[in-house]
Amino acid sequence: MHTKNEYIAVFDSGVGGISVLKELCKLMPQEQYLYFGDSANAPYGAKTTEEVRALTLEAADMLLARDVKALVVACNTATAAAIKDLREKYPDTIIVGIEPAVKLAADRCHGGTIGVMATPVTLREEKFNHLLERFSEEQIISISAPELVSLIEAGATDEAIEAYLQPILSPYKNKLDAVVLGCTHYPFAANVIGKLLNTQILDGGAGTARETKRRLEEAGLLHTGPGEIQMENSSNDPTLLTRAMELLRED
Repeated sequence: MHTKNEYIAVFDSGVGGISVLKELCKLMPQEQYLYFGDSANAPYGAKTTEEVRALTLEAADMLLARDVKALVVACNTATAAAIKDLREKYPDTIIVGIEPAVKLAADRCHGGTIGVMATPVTLREEKFNHLLERFSEEQIISISAPELVSLIEAGATDEAIEAYLQPILSPYKNKLDAVVLGCTHYPFAANVIGKLLNTQILDGGAGTARETKRRLEEAGLLHTGPGEIQMENSSNDPTLLTRAMELLRED
């Protein structure tokens, strides 16, 4: 029996998944959201696949033991490492992951050159390599920016982010038809990335929100309001929750 006050749990390795939460709120403002960031263990992108899988399963166990009707894994690294295990462990729960918007980029830039910026774990995972195989007509260039997540978590300025990204992205300026942001933290650096690459930027947040709505609708589990957002973080640093709320309100 489903109760009316069930939450949509949104999980990320830190504050990055706020970019997905924003898309969910835009599409379903009447829903109740429980956002959990695992900043105590961030960044996930530099860990082994096994470590990421264990952390993701641990967070999911904690969230799904609560009054939750769906779990959105708003982290590309966690999705790549653990979504299969999560679906096997919780076959009756709505579990939605996120993947880089390569399909969207391929539709828009058929036969073009597409850059995919992501963490080392996402780029080496089998799930990502299957995605690349599906779009072999496009020239896809993988771009790793391992420190970017930590900079965004720390609330670094655009200047600091630009100084870090400049040497990584300058070889690709004016050479890409689109860049796909394959990490949910990266949309918070989209202005800098766009400036350095001079191309269109795509990310998978809106697609994940649409898929979540479709699954809830199908199950008859849409909430009629009022909407609510509850923020939690594994780190005891109080500034992280403030940072999360700031990012949520940012345009």
